Amino acid sequence: MTTRLPDFLPYQLSITSNAISGRIADSYRGQFGLKVSEWRVMAVLGDAGAQTQRELAAMTLMDKVAVNRACRSLEERGLAVRTPNSRDGRSHHLALTDEGSAIHARIMPLALAMEARLFEGFDEAERAQFSAMMQRLRKRAGELAGSQD
Repeated sequence: MTTRLPDFLPYQLSITSNAISGRIADSYRGQFGLKVSEWRVMAVLGDAGAQTQRELAAMTLMDKVAVNRACRSLEERGLAVRTPNSRDGRSHHLALTDEGSAIHARIMPLALAMEARLFEGFDEAERAQFSAMMQRLRKRAGELAGSQD
C-alpha cells in the first residue's frame, strides 16, 4: 500500500507547524533578532517562570542540544540568566531577565495577532474542536511512547 505523503499525518503536522512558526517568526525575527528556538524558550519562561534545561526540553519537545543553544544565546544577549538549582547541585534554572521579560511582553501581542489572523474563517466551535483534537493527538502520542510498541 502506498501512502501519499501529503495525506500522512506526521507530514501534515510538520509542514503546518513549520509554516505557522515561520509566519509568527517573521513578526519578531527582524525586530528582535530571535530564532524560533530562542522564542520558544522565551515563551515558556515567560509563561511558566524559571525552568531547568531538561524541563524546557520536555515542555517544548525540542532536542536538548537545540534548547542548550537557545539558552546560551539568550544568556549571551542578556535576555535570560542562569541560577543554581537549590534542589540539585548539578542543574541550573533559567529565567528571563527584565530585558527578556520586556521583549516577551512586546512579542506576545504580535504572536497572538498572527494566531488570530491564521484562524480567520474558523468559528469558535471549529477552533475549540481543533484544539481538543490536537490535545488528544499529543496525549495519544505520549501514551504510545510509553508503551514502546
